[in-house]
Amino acid sequence: MQVTFTKYHGTGNDFIMIDNRSGAIQLEERDVQRLCDRHFGVGADGLILIETHSSLDFYMNYYNSDGSQSFCGNGSRCAVHFARELGIDADVVSFEAIDGEHEARWEDGQVVIKMGDALPPDQLDDHYFIHTGSPHVVKFVPNVAATDVFTEGAEIRNSEDYVEEGTNVNFVERREDTLLVRTYERGVEDETLSCGTGVTGVAMVDAYLNGGSERFIQTPGGSLHVRFQMQSDGFFKVELKGPATPVFQGILDLKNDPDRR
Repeated sequence: MQVTFTKYHGTGNDFIMIDNRSGAIQLEERDVQRLCDRHFGVGADGLILIETHSSLDFYMNYYNSDGSQSFCGNGSRCAVHFARELGIDADVVSFEAIDGEHEARWEDGQVVIKMGDALPPDQLDDHYFIHTGSPHVVKFVPNVAATDVFTEGAEIRNSEDYVEEGTNVNFVERREDTLLVRTYERGVEDETLSCGTGVTGVAMVDAYLNGGSERFIQTPGGSLHVRFQMQSDGFFKVELKGPATPVFQGILDLKNDPDRR
């Protein structure tokens, strides 16, 4: 089967986008792994199928590059941009993902995603844990540029506390009005240039410690803006704002796999 795709990135977090509103595409875990492989496939942090929904504008079927599934903030913004290219365009777009329903709108040429509510973070030893649609560890460091994100991130991700479910790990440096963030992502099992649910968690943890209702985040792949309302029992009306950028289009041959039968 030949399938047309569009490659996107959201602040360097990159995705293979496919229109599956026909429902004809059924991917196995190894299909996703092969397509996301940076040597033998297109290369991406994740893969997204845009599918029909009974009452909302679309369903975002998201896969990490290892074939596992979770919610993805950066991927959601790219999905909304791609959906608009498919003709799904409105002032407010509604869609469902693995963690539930979301809304999105356009602001200053960027996509604003309404994220889910979140409980206050838990403090564990030298870091914090928060769930923003995906699980995240937030660890503050004096110099994020000098941090060995791959080694330290993998160690925390595979530690006794997190190995069963897995977790993403965010290393954060405070600098004036900006938070510098680097993220080790589960499912990719490496550092990515940006993580939308990760920066959302970072913003919440920093606000939990220092107050406020928004944070500007700088990742290696670009800038993101997180807004929310904070109360004693958690975070509400959470929004993630950032760019969604199409890179190129191509055609995939899903049968072009010697192991596929």
